[in-house]
Amino acid sequence: MESQALQDPVAEPHGAEPAAAGAPPGVVPGKEFTRTCKGLVVVLVGGYVLLQLLPSSLDYLAIIPAKTIPFVWTVFTAGYIEQVLPGAIGSSLGLLFCGKDIEPVWGRKEFLKFIILVNSICGVLAFCFAVALYYVTGKESFLVTPLSGFHGALAGFLVGLKQLLPNLELPMCFFWKIKAKWMPFFVLCFSTIMAFIVPDSINFLPTLLSGMYVSWIYLRYFQRNPLTGLKGDSSDDFSFPSLFPDVMRPVTDPVANLFDRMLCARSRPSELALPVSDPAKASRRRERGERVLEERLAADHAADTEAPALGHSTAED
Repeated sequence: MESQALQDPVAEPHGAEPAAAGAPPGVVPGKEFTRTCKGLVVVLVGGYVLLQLLPSSLDYLAIIPAKTIPFVWTVFTAGYIEQVLPGAIGSSLGLLFCGKDIEPVWGRKEFLKFIILVNSICGVLAFCFAVALYYVTGKESFLVTPLSGFHGALAGFLVGLKQLLPNLELPMCFFWKIKAKWMPFFVLCFSTIMAFIVPDSINFLPTLLSGMYVSWIYLRYFQRNPLTGLKGDSSDDFSFPSLFPDVMRPVTDPVANLFDRMLCARSRPSELALPVSDPAKASRRRERGERVLEERLAADHAADTEAPALGHSTAED
């Protein structure tokens, strides 16, 4: 029990919603769209409108692999540029509905940090993948096709929802719903199938896949969990094989071990179980929490002893 971060006891506000089934304590589905998400929607819609007014701006905002070397900044801006109206609408809705559940738990600063990190790395990987496809296939279309969109961050949000609200049911179409813990795998399968049916959609596949894996790497090993105070999430429910059905474990377990050794060897679960704060600070937090807990128990005991006495005096009157 000493390995868990000790937090100050905080009484739940009156009328607070109970945590969702399967969610960590204190995590509940959001009810309102956050101001941060609304502001980012303005950015996405504004980027789409800008392309309609100035089509040439696409060369300076989206990733065009043949021009990326001079215009390096495009790997950072491409994630916020939607080229088609359905993409702008879908990304805006996904941002609003996912953000209202994630941002209240992570906080605005961490939420924005996550988006910037995932979008930037997805931009770099999309560029590398397009160049690799060109050398493998010899098709120049991979070098001149503009790559952009918010779908890398959206894929990362699905991984975040799996961590925070795994049993939250997300509506898909009509009356069909799917639990958040299976959404990353569903989107992976759907996107892969669409890449064979609609050849142009293969341009979205690298960003989706990298968005999922980059977000999982960050949440698994590097993010400081706001609920526990620990670095990363070493639980079995958030392991790499947990992103896939159990029948795939013979394949996913070796892959998980391989990537763990290659990319995350310095962040072992044994290290993740230790508090990230220094011992003196942890001791002060522990003492402060114990004092608050003792005061609360004493107040509850006084209230319990006072209630019978009050009832007895009322009966005598």
